[in-house]
Amino acid sequence: MTADDDPNIRELLRFILRKEGYAVFEAENGRQASALLESEQIHLAIVDVMMPGKNGWELCEEIRKHYDIPVILLTAKGELADKEKGFISGTDDYLVKPFEPKELLFRIKALLRRYQMVSSELIKLNDTVIDRKSYEVRIGNETVVLPLKEFELLSQLASQPGRIFTREQLLALIWGNDYEGDSRTIDVHIKRLRERFHERTGDFKITTVRGIGYKLEVHEE
Repeated sequence: MTADDDPNIRELLRFILRKEGYAVFEAENGRQASALLESEQIHLAIVDVMMPGKNGWELCEEIRKHYDIPVILLTAKGELADKEKGFISGTDDYLVKPFEPKELLFRIKALLRRYQMVSSELIKLNDTVIDRKSYEVRIGNETVVLPLKEFELLSQLASQPGRIFTREQLLALIWGNDYEGDSRTIDVHIKRLRERFHERTGDFKITTVRGIGYKLEVHEE
């Protein structure tokens, strides 16, 4: 789905995406996009920030709350504060206009690959395998059994490598919206995970995104 109030951008996106074989649903504003999400099976959203009615940040927050699909914010705003606001709203990626069509396609394909991992019982990070059925982490021939919350936190980060999760998002996803503790809970569990795996494997690392949250990065073989 593309949501942009500029008809020229919608036309360009339609041309690029259909050429690659994607079915494209279009919205002129945030409200139309919300209606499309309710009526159609949407697998990815490309969202402009500055739209009438409901802006891209608001739409992104709505998608994060109700749908499990990747979001790319496409916008003329390239300032760091705007990018930070976008990631806090829950976007997976951020592309500043004018953009290279090939770069957009690379990012779309990478996000769709990541999201396919979410529903998998096995998450493979090179030689590290996270088994969500048995709640075990296997590194080669070694099996690591983690406390439940640490396992769920690692699984959440690993299911979408490269995606930035805010502390608040991780608290809601793992501890639930009614959890009364604060975001330091996340910091403590991240510290423990780093300590457990630092000496065991170089397959991945959990990176702090200053002022926002965390992401898991997979080491390229």
